[in-house]
Amino acid sequence: MDINKSLRKAIDTGDVKLGCNQTSKAIEKGEVKLVIFSSNCPSDTVSFAEQSKANVHKFNGNNAALGAACGKPFPVAAVAIVNDGKSDILELKQG
Repeated sequence: MDINKSLRKAIDTGDVKLGCNQTSKAIEKGEVKLVIFSSNCPSDTVSFAEQSKANVHKFNGNNAALGAACGKPFPVAAVAIVNDGKSDILELKQG
């Protein structure tokens, strides 16, 4: 699986929250299927997600690389997949 393609497809066809604040709010609401973190995501956001029932995947790159993978011109430290749309991104949680 190409995580970059899967992530962009989820953003285009599903419901995806970008950033630590939106990710944390989505986790609080219990609507997250998968959380993806950059290697330099703030530790409080990481520990909050790990303590919740959310599935967590650690992206192999920093927030600039994760932002680029999302097709955004800015850094993104956390991504919450609420609805994967036509993407296969949820296969990450098994791996």
